[in-house]
Amino acid sequence: MKISIIIPAFNEEKLISETLRRIFLACSAFHEAGWATEVIVCDNNSTDRTAEFARAAGAQVVFEPVNQIARSRNSGASAATGDWLLFIDADSYPEPGLFADVASTIESGTCFAGGSTVRLDGTTRALRWGSALWNFISRSTRSPAGSFFFCETSLFRAVGGFNQELFASEELDLAKRLKQRAAKSGRKIVILHRHPLTTSARKLKLYSGWEYGRFLARTVFGFGRTLKSAEECHIWYDGRR
Repeated sequence: MKISIIIPAFNEEKLISETLRRIFLACSAFHEAGWATEVIVCDNNSTDRTAEFARAAGAQVVFEPVNQIARSRNSGASAATGDWLLFIDADSYPEPGLFADVASTIESGTCFAGGSTVRLDGTTRALRWGSALWNFISRSTRSPAGSFFFCETSLFRAVGGFNQELFASEELDLAKRLKQRAAKSGRKIVILHRHPLTTSARKLKLYSGWEYGRFLARTVFGFGRTLKSAEECHIWYDGRR
């Protein structure tokens, strides 16, 4: 068995070295299970030293010139040679226990895709409540967060990967298409929860509640049209770090 770990990265020179250190450390869980691994960073047209730092940390680096998360993930997947794909955001830190749970879940043969609950790297009450709400939604609807999404490679390619018309929520769109296959295969999407993924709360600190509210309102009343616009999805694409 081989798993390909894919990290999309746009101007992440401040975080990518630590992210990769944590990922390589967590990979010990796969190696103990007898699995092979590869770590691929997709440099999504960065203007900083993201690619240089990623190579120095030991990752394979591929380049995607179009600044879009879905394209970045798909480009990384195109270079992957593993039986399973594991997508992790560049500001997220997995524990070895989480990777061990991924391995045991895959080996059980009961799933073809999955994700993890998350823990935001802040201690405020609002951040704790926010992550708890998302984790409840994620587990009850079996919707993986984009920060941690694993999938059988053959199935990922069969459904066409991430939708490149979308600039946000592409992971929810992929999960929806995968669920349509779940009913036919008898397997399911799982959300792991024993070892939550630690992920950065920086976007909640960098953008105001008004900005998030405006985006949500325009998305709801525009029937999702904002998700197809990089300008409307500026929270993910304006480069604020």
